[in-house]
Amino acid sequence: MKLSIITVNLNNRDGLQKTIDSVVSQTFKDFEWIVIDGGSTDGSKELIEQYADHFAYWVSEPDKGIYNAMNKGIKVAKGEYLQFLNSGDWLWDDGILQTIFNEPITTDILFGHSLVHDPIVGNYIIGPKNTRFSAFELLAKSLPHQSTFISRRLFSKFGLYDESYKITADMKFFYNAIINGNASLSYINCIIVNYDGSGISNTDSSLCQKETERVFLEYLPVRLLDDFIAAQDVILNKGIIDRCRETEKSNKAAIRLYNTMMRYLPTRVLAQVILNHRKKK
Repeated sequence: MKLSIITVNLNNRDGLQKTIDSVVSQTFKDFEWIVIDGGSTDGSKELIEQYADHFAYWVSEPDKGIYNAMNKGIKVAKGEYLQFLNSGDWLWDDGILQTIFNEPITTDILFGHSLVHDPIVGNYIIGPKNTRFSAFELLAKSLPHQSTFISRRLFSKFGLYDESYKITADMKFFYNAIINGNASLSYINCIIVNYDGSGISNTDSSLCQKETERVFLEYLPVRLLDDFIAAQDVILNKGIIDRCRETEKSNKAAIRLYNTMMRYLPTRVLAQVILNHRKKK
């Protein structure tokens, strides 16, 4: 079996209906579908029972959060690749999975784009535009998990999602697999999923910042932070920056590093990362 689609839901019956409609209409059929419901009381369980014939496995019971629910799905999945299509998210069109799996996939991870439907700022597209992103960019932006297909064997090699995280366990997993584990990547230039932007990762900015900082503190190389702090000192001293533009290639590289980090990491998170780093030294 090529694919296991894992859908996590909690009291989101209307969103789950959109997800169901998009999956049952797919022209591609070489997949199983796993639904993990957290003991919903809004009619979601009854909806799941209505479509039970479409699911290889489903359960409705209390869980310990979204990553605990995802891990339940991983443990029963049998497909070569896993896709986490949570309730409220829906596939781009009826033929998108056929497009993805039209040719054999041999890489560990394949990803495309998600179109975020944000009720506050409107619609926008997320996801890297190629596989040539840096370790820092991966930590800062990660991959759109709903539009990413992950080889099941990676979870055997690197473990399940860290359930102590509420929002960014997928960021941590991707860093381990791609940067530390040299997992191979493929990119497909298309929108794969419509993503519901009203979820916790978009609405709880404080928790997202705290968990992003935690991942950065755990995984950003110390040398990279040292270089950034040095670059920050250069940036803040115009006399030095003028001289380095003329003579110091190493400082020019530091400036590029500074600009990159400022672009991809929220300023408040970056400030806290640096503060904590200095305290440790």
